[in-house]
Amino acid sequence: MPLHSKVRALGLALLLTITAVGLSAWTTAPSSSRTASSDAATAPAPVPEYAENGMVVSAKRTASEAGVEMLKKGGNAVDAAVATGFALAVVHPFAGNIGGGGFMVIRNPDGSVTTIDHREDAPSGATQDVYLDDEGNAARTRSRRGYLASGVPGTVAGLLKALDEHGRLDRATVMAPAIRLAEEGFPLPHALAEDLNDRYRAFAEFPVTKAYFTKGSASSKYRTGERFVQTDLAQTLKRIRDEGKSEFYEGETASLIAEQFQANGGLIDEQDLAEYEAVEREPVTATYRGYEVHSMGPPSSGGVAIAQLLNAAERKDISQMGFNSSATAHYLGEAMRRVFADRAKWLGDPDHVQVPTEGLIQKDYMQQRMASFTSSRVTPEDSIRAGEPMLTGESMETSHYSVADSSGMAVSVTTTLNSGYGSKVVIDGAGFFMNNEMNDFVLKPGVPNQFGLSGTKRNLVAPDRRMVSSMSPTIVEDPQDRLHLVIGAPGGSTIITTTFQVIMNVIDHGMNVEQAVTAGRIHHQWKPRHLSYEEFALSTDVVRNLRTREWDVTKGVFGGIPQWGRAQGLRIKHPDRPDQVRVFRGSSDPRGPGAAVGF
Repeated sequence: MPLHSKVRALGLALLLTITAVGLSAWTTAPSSSRTASSDAATAPAPVPEYAENGMVVSAKRTASEAGVEMLKKGGNAVDAAVATGFALAVVHPFAGNIGGGGFMVIRNPDGSVTTIDHREDAPSGATQDVYLDDEGNAARTRSRRGYLASGVPGTVAGLLKALDEHGRLDRATVMAPAIRLAEEGFPLPHALAEDLNDRYRAFAEFPVTKAYFTKGSASSKYRTGERFVQTDLAQTLKRIRDEGKSEFYEGETASLIAEQFQANGGLIDEQDLAEYEAVEREPVTATYRGYEVHSMGPPSSGGVAIAQLLNAAERKDISQMGFNSSATAHYLGEAMRRVFADRAKWLGDPDHVQVPTEGLIQKDYMQQRMASFTSSRVTPEDSIRAGEPMLTGESMETSHYSVADSSGMAVSVTTTLNSGYGSKVVIDGAGFFMNNEMNDFVLKPGVPNQFGLSGTKRNLVAPDRRMVSSMSPTIVEDPQDRLHLVIGAPGGSTIITTTFQVIMNVIDHGMNVEQAVTAGRIHHQWKPRHLSYEEFALSTDVVRNLRTREWDVTKGVFGGIPQWGRAQGLRIKHPDRPDQVRVFRGSSDPRGPGAAVGF
């Protein structure tokens, strides 16, 4: 493990331990919500970032600062979110992007909520045969690395649609910080410098990527603090600033993408780019103990899955069961198994297949799904299958950012390239990585993707179809209909369970937002069969108790490699008395770099 990773791991371990033993020190919870025993240690709780006028929480401080710059200029939460998104494309090449896509949930000042789906879609030439070998088996590498791995990117369309329809500031103002960071450069953080060096072999496979993101040889290294200038990316951003969406999808940048893909056996062509549109969709809305939770609908599975998990959790007194107790972990693990079985069967692109969203999120549906639960032992594996909801007419290296302003407007955005640095292909002359989102399709029924997720023909590779995602940008309102929590995370399949557990930590366990995103997590996704837990999330006694219930309990996920996402969240504390003011409290997950910035 690299030195910086060891240091971060030690720091996170300390924070998790403080959180675990310091539950009795919660000061933000009503007394009825506190469950710590009277003899618990009283270590101080982690303190969130504080602001009174607005806040941005993202994976990079410079990107959060770009968003806050917009708030200070009189912009709203959408202006800040768009500025943050473009800045992440510069300073966070690992996952920030204009060559990928994502989802955005917007809460307007009047309380109305909408979403923007800017998920990538499959090129017109994408068929199942492209991703099968001569024996009819899934050729997984084709969807993970190189030119066949990319869907048509949607980030630029989505960010500009949000800005045009919901922002206050002009494109030039909002994109200025990103252009400045690309043109003038920024000092390489130690973690990014080391990661670029570690990726030399993968980048060198593609000459263009080698030219942009290596120093030419394995022995020549990036140094911490070295100024990293991206001239071609700056020019790309300037063209988008001057010409808008049409430049990226029909102008010079579109030509650069299409020509390079066609020359290297890829599928994306100029028509695919010209036809791409970001889509406004209704949110998935659930209620939980009087709170209203708004999240993303299909083709994201996140909103549906979070609603299902909340519906299951609402049937139990989670606060009295205790944070990550054996009873809580047992019950939530069983709920997760059922929800991910439903995800595998029912989720797809709603523009191409019928997705029973309303049926899946009904409270009585989850009551039926949990009817086979027993507190004494795990439900046998062969009896957990997808349910039958009423039909109605209706990634790992990802980045999330949360934004709120003084008007009550909030934006929750999750965006992705899928794997770290996506397909590893950089567009020559444009300077950005392309995604490898084709791996989120089902290449062949029964064959899991890189995150171990399975699916059915509803999510089969097909032209112009959007692949199912786990991204879960979410906004929570309190029982008084006030903005309460803005949350989301990267992390592949763990995005869903991370976001769910943060919400539950705040509402059920009374944690402040820093504690909620720091606290240890569990995860189950139906297949593989392991109940995974993060180091320090479960005590030895809890693990032992789960194993007596016949759980296969495993530390870490995906072969023992921790992959829990770095949640980025903020919470609003409303005044209880006339002499108090509303405050924003934000937290960037200590599992990775990032910052909550407010003013």
